[in-house]
Parts: sequence; C-alpha cells; structure tokens
Amino acid sequence: MIKKIVTIGPESTGKSSLCTQLAAHYKSIWCPEYAREYLLKNGMNYTYDDLLTIAKGQLKLEASILDELTFKISSRKDEDLLYPTPCFIDTDMYVMKVWCEFVFDNCHRFILEQIVERKYDLYLLCNNDLPWVKDELREYPDIASRQKLFAIYKDILVNQDVPWVEISGQNEERVHLAIKAVDKIIAGE
Repeated sequence: MIKKIVTIGPESTGKSSLCTQLAAHYKSIWCPEYAREYLLKNGMNYTYDDLLTIAKGQLKLEASILDELTFKISSRKDEDLLYPTPCFIDTDMYVMKVWCEFVFDNCHRFILEQIVERKYDLYLLCNNDLPWVKDELREYPDIASRQKLFAIYKDILVNQDVPWVEISGQNEERVHLAIKAVDKIIAGE
C-alpha cells in the first residue's frame, strides 16, 4: 500500500528539497513538479491553455512514479521499503487551480474535476518563511504576493478533509516536522 504525501505552497518554499529529503529518509521515491520541465522547454510566456497541458503532464508523471513504486513493492526488489510506503509528490491539482486563478482568474474544469477525483493521504504546506531564491522560472519574489498565495493554499487545506501540516522553520526543523507528520500517517494515526 502506498501513502501519497503532497507538498504544496508558494514558489521558493522548499517543496522540491523537502520531497528529496523525505524520499531519502524513507528510502522511497518522489514525483517532481512537471511544470519545471515544461517551462524550461517551452519558456515562461505560458497561456491559460498551457496550464491545462501542465496539469495533464503532472498527472501522467505522478501515475508513472506511482507505477514504479508499485512495481518495487510487488517485486520486493527493495528490502528497505516501509509498509505502507510513502510516495512524495511535489505539486497536485490544488497548485494548478491556484496558479490558474492567480494568473488568469479562471480554472479549467478538468483541474477542478481532478481535485474531486484524486485522493491523497497527507498535505505538507510549505510556509514562505525561507529566503527567496531566484531562478528562471519563479515569478513572485515580492513578500505580499507570497503571503497572499500562502493564505490561499492554507484556506484550501482548511476546507478539505485530508490531514495537513504546516511546514515552517529552517532546514532540519522543516524536515523534522514533515517526518513527524508522515510517521503518523504511516502508523495509521
């Protein structure tokens, strides 16, 4: 059995780093954010319809990663895998919804349908208390936008049924908070 753990939050909040660290800690795998691959290939001049393409690419990538982990579990090729096995997912359809609405003030019906259809076991909401790190794909370095986006994500999580934990602090503190939350999910608490 796989426990699907999703990291969400504004840009530059350590989501990918956290997924990498958690996957290493639990000797599991993680699903990267498809948008990075897409935007690096196609550029930052994206459209509303590009966000639908990115959402579908994210779901395809997630399915591929989950299939890979399912195969590892069923073939017992990795004796170190925990049971249930956590899989860490950097970004889900909530992120796509926020992105669509924040930039284009609209969201594709497909994304909304996927939010209802897809099931996860835990959300890790990464706070924007880390220093901003510029890269070629990030759009919102100003603290006001980052705080607004964090509030949007938090509001979404408060109003849904999946357990979630806010991840804040610096490096080791963030990882410790996440491990504590994941351990509870794995233990069935």
